[in-house]
Amino acid sequence: MEDRGQMRLTGIRFAWPGARGFRIAIDEFSVASGESVLMLGESGSGKSTLLSLASGIFLPDRGKICIGQTDITRLSANHRDRFRAENIGVIFQMFNLLPSVTALDNTILPLHFAPSRRSRLKQSPRAEAERILAELGLPSSLVRHGPARNLSVGQQQRVAVARALIGEPDLIIADEPASALDASSQDAFLDLLFRQVQGAGSTLLMVSHDRRIATRFDRAIELADIATITMDRGE
Repeated sequence: MEDRGQMRLTGIRFAWPGARGFRIAIDEFSVASGESVLMLGESGSGKSTLLSLASGIFLPDRGKICIGQTDITRLSANHRDRFRAENIGVIFQMFNLLPSVTALDNTILPLHFAPSRRSRLKQSPRAEAERILAELGLPSSLVRHGPARNLSVGQQQRVAVARALIGEPDLIIADEPASALDASSQDAFLDLLFRQVQGAGSTLLMVSHDRRIATRFDRAIELADIATITMDRGE
């Protein structure tokens, strides 16, 4: 479909529960199918909240969030989780790997909850996971044996990318995935990420505070240009 991976947020209003706190308003924001977009903003500016809304982890108080033809705000919690597993690959800032299992098992984990995503594979899940991990620079001897907690930060980061990409989800959402790396390692990581995303034909939305990497993306925008953020502060 032409709108595979397209994302549209319309009339979004979201507030953390309670009388005081963070609120975000987005009248209109969209990412085209196959586009790579970098969302820029300082730490604590609401970037992670935007990604949580876009992926259906949070529900807005008002507004629509459409991924392709599906308005995820109209889905039940269970259906929203299932939709996310099938259609969205999320790269968390802290990676969120299962520390006691192997890199290989971490990579194939989403496929247990996403039969359609699994059906896109041209080979077995383990073979496909090994292929992606090898392309990301992790040899099979490393990914098959030993718990993920024994991997370096850079290695864990690559496993998180592989887990998000396996099964070619329509949309990849990345929350500052390279923030723990130095500039040289960050450039190498982005090379790997873009090669994988483009190979899968996925849409990419990534947030960062690092304006240096903006030229790597089709489009870079400031969160403040599309969202109104308010924060009540106590005395």
